[in-house]
Amino acid sequence: MAYDFAQFKKSVKGVEEWLQKEFSTIRTSRASPSLLDGVFVDAYGTKMPIMQVASMASEDARTLRVAPWDMTQVKAIEKAITVANLGVSVSVDDHGIRVHFPELTGERRAMLAKLAKERLEQARITLRQERDKVWNDIQDKEHAGSIPEDVKFQAKDALQKIMDETNKRLEEMTEKKEKEILS
Repeated sequence: MAYDFAQFKKSVKGVEEWLQKEFSTIRTSRASPSLLDGVFVDAYGTKMPIMQVASMASEDARTLRVAPWDMTQVKAIEKAITVANLGVSVSVDDHGIRVHFPELTGERRAMLAKLAKERLEQARITLRQERDKVWNDIQDKEHAGSIPEDVKFQAKDALQKIMDETNKRLEEMTEKKEKEILS
């Protein structure tokens, strides 16, 4: 009877998805609507994600167009983007809001690359915590006699293999993001 790693693999997939989402919010040389995912607008008496009150599209490499579905929300959206402190300038016109991203300086690029590494480390920490839970479960099952000792060590090897593969994928994601940031 081999150990079932289905739950662990699900957790690993969640960590990878979380890191990918975090990377999508880190600005590269091109402005992307996902950079505004963390912006919440005070609309209709509640805080709502900006994507629920407006459509967003790239106008050019450094400009996003935010088109509110209800033009009465323009001021609230403008305020929310400004308060989010993204280092952007915001201008309002007849069609909605333009969000201008300044050119990235070398210092800002280095800071963003460091931020990407921090996110990678957070993902690794979460991954190690999940691995430790699984390993403790394997040891508990072995002590309880539900799996033999040789299966315990086979499971340990399989667990390490999954960890190595996942760490490699996380590293590749980070290297790709750093390349985007620094280019």
